[in-house]
Amino acid sequence: MDTIASLFSFITWPVSWVIVQFHKVYGAIFGPDTGWAWGLSIVSLVVLIRICLIPLFVKQIKSTRNMQALQPKMKAIQERYKSDKQRQSEEMMKLYKETGTNPLSSCLPILAQSPFFFALYHVLSSIASGKEIGVIDGPLLASARQAHIFGAPLASKFTDSAAEVAALDASLTSVRIVTAIMIVMMSASQFFTQRQLMMKNVDLSVKTPYMQQQKMLMYIFPVIFAVMGINFPVGVLVYWLTTNVWTMGQQMYVINQNPTPGSKAQDSYLQRLLKSITQHGEVRGRRRKTIVKVIVAKSTADRNENERRFFSGLTKAGFAAQADGTVIKSDTIEAEAEGGAAARRQQPKRQSKAQRQAAAAQHTLAKDTEEDSEPAAEEAPTTSLEKKPQGPAKTAAKDEPKDEEGDKPTRPSRANSGNSRQGKSGQRKGQQRPKHPSSKK
Repeated sequence: MDTIASLFSFITWPVSWVIVQFHKVYGAIFGPDTGWAWGLSIVSLVVLIRICLIPLFVKQIKSTRNMQALQPKMKAIQERYKSDKQRQSEEMMKLYKETGTNPLSSCLPILAQSPFFFALYHVLSSIASGKEIGVIDGPLLASARQAHIFGAPLASKFTDSAAEVAALDASLTSVRIVTAIMIVMMSASQFFTQRQLMMKNVDLSVKTPYMQQQKMLMYIFPVIFAVMGINFPVGVLVYWLTTNVWTMGQQMYVINQNPTPGSKAQDSYLQRLLKSITQHGEVRGRRRKTIVKVIVAKSTADRNENERRFFSGLTKAGFAAQADGTVIKSDTIEAEAEGGAAARRQQPKRQSKAQRQAAAAQHTLAKDTEEDSEPAAEEAPTTSLEKKPQGPAKTAAKDEPKDEEGDKPTRPSRANSGNSRQGKSGQRKGQQRPKHPSSKK
């Protein structure tokens, strides 16, 4: 580690100068020889470096999302040219160029702050050895060696011997307890930062090898930090713990404000946005309008499940999203939505073809049965009337009009079948006046 740190000795002077400037400010508040003054100087160094790295962090987020979106295409290229590695590499580079993606962009923040990390390690190692470095001269060196954080000197390590710790006016037990707690906190913060990214800000609808790699890193990185942490001075542990906490908070902010499409974070964000629109009747904030504008510009087929659910909620609430990212209250949309719901509730249950045919056959059978039952009901009393004298019936039969050929009586038409039945019934009940032949047309 000392050999690697010496490679970045050219940057130790700027790092030591920044620490000393912060130490002057905090030393006036807490005292120049206190651990708070030197510890907060290291924390301020981290904050300053991370603020300067924000543009690289934005590029890292964009590159990570582009890599997630390109995973299916990259997998297809690997399957297509799996026997030709050179052609595979050429197609990969062509894909990166067309989409404007740089695979190294996701590592830029770590690569950019690595020189500062090793420079700080070199400064703290020199303090532990009692050597002047950068702008930290004799008086500042003595002040830094006397600074303790919860009983552990800034330059002490977990692997130091009792003699080395005693030279810094501390006990081995306190040093190991403090360093062990800081190593656990550093590894845990690294784990939760990676887990937050995997569980909330990854499109779970697309299964790619990239997700498996990120999942492996979620468990590997904490182990690496735990193993390396026992060789870090307390000041370096303060540096790395601070940068992990900063990364976790920065990532949490990005996930809440600009989540990855298709992720759980996007679903939560759109539901909060829908609730805000319902309460206030408008889209508040430029960032929110931009997100709504991007979703509106997509076609229905290109929208993911979260975005379709968001638009469905807008419609139910009676709002319509516009191309500029705003929404308007539409009574027509609300009325149509309510009318459609009522129509769906009142719509009868659809029947199959077999059910409709069976119902029609049953209706026809019932109608025929009803027609057949009518003459039976009318002819029922006829049996008892046949015992009565048949004189009037015979007279009516003799007087029945003949047809033009002469012998056979005219049959009533089918249309008058009902009347003929009634006539027969009337003849049985009593004598009726015979029809005149001239009445026939």
